[in-house]
Amino acid sequence: MTFYEEIIKESDGNCSILNITDDAARIAAKSGIKNGLVTVFSIGSTSCITTLEYEPGLLKDLPALMERLVPSFSDYKHNDTWGDGNGHSHLRSALMKTSLSVPLVNRELVLGTWQQIIYVDFDNRKRTRRIAVQILGE
Repeated sequence: MTFYEEIIKESDGNCSILNITDDAARIAAKSGIKNGLVTVFSIGSTSCITTLEYEPGLLKDLPALMERLVPSFSDYKHNDTWGDGNGHSHLRSALMKTSLSVPLVNRELVLGTWQQIIYVDFDNRKRTRRIAVQILGE
């Protein structure tokens, strides 16, 4: 059995972090699937899906880490090609990845106590974002 639904979020970009755990859990409950695998996928090439303890310190640490690893303002050839200034956003997305799979057992997402599913928007502007949630199971 499969089930698909999208999460729609408004994002400020610039490494904004959104906790989408409750959204994914709501969709899993709605699916009627008891046991399976929940895949959460960012529809776009300048964002990522991962897990993190959604707390104020880490909400500052992750953007700081990304800035050290892939600075916002550097000589990115993508920017020369398109002139949109978001070359760093694409590279950050490639490093962090765009999807995550979470086991679903007895209608519950299997996550650690301090583990939340997060969406990170690395782009350099506000926008409406789509996140796909597909559940496979029985």
